[in-house]
Amino acid sequence: MLGAMFTGQIPVLRDIKGNIFIDRDGKVFRYILNYLRSSSLDLPDSFSELALLQREADFFQIHPLLEEIHRYEALVPRSLRGGPLGAMIIVNVESKVRVLHFNLRHGPENYELRTCSVQAFTVDLFCTWRAFLGLLCERFSYKTSQGLASPHPCNLRQNRLKLEWVPRPDELPQDQYDKQRYQGLTSPCEIMDMQGFMEELLKVSLAEGFRVDMVTPDPAEILTCTSLRLVKG
Repeated sequence: MLGAMFTGQIPVLRDIKGNIFIDRDGKVFRYILNYLRSSSLDLPDSFSELALLQREADFFQIHPLLEEIHRYEALVPRSLRGGPLGAMIIVNVESKVRVLHFNLRHGPENYELRTCSVQAFTVDLFCTWRAFLGLLCERFSYKTSQGLASPHPCNLRQNRLKLEWVPRPDELPQDQYDKQRYQGLTSPCEIMDMQGFMEELLKVSLAEGFRVDMVTPDPAEILTCTSLRLVKG
């Protein structure tokens, strides 16, 4: 691809100074250039963007580099290439029961007043390893009336992610659920309670080399805790 760009085989974009503009990720391009210089894949111990590097190598059609990346994936344990040692996750969770009143329509002028309870869940998560927040945003999805939507960190500079969802109980009609602008949470199966969320969070974090460091209030009840701290290493 680079050869085709610089020998005129395919059109390229240029800036006002005549420099060729390549609309790709500049941060990982340094590793591509270094590989082209030395034919060696040299990555730092804390490198956590292997999937991105693989996409870039595929875009530039550098097949020997793709083979090196595959060998690297096979030889280097995921926990050693998944972020810095000492990275920390702090999770605070909360659930509230809300009573919802709504009219159930039986006919043109026939309505019945109904009441049901819904449980609203909130997760406030802080992580010193920013790339892990991106991994969580890929793992979890909001289930809305318009379809699935990925969550986003509420403040990326502060390394924080906030998740809020309300599972729909069977007694609450879908139109009333949508009217309240509630949304569910999936991963990929729908998460109906905080225990389900904790199970998914632990699967992801333990696979990335984190270990449980503190559980509040009862260490024996980690799936129903209110606060959790994990440390990588």
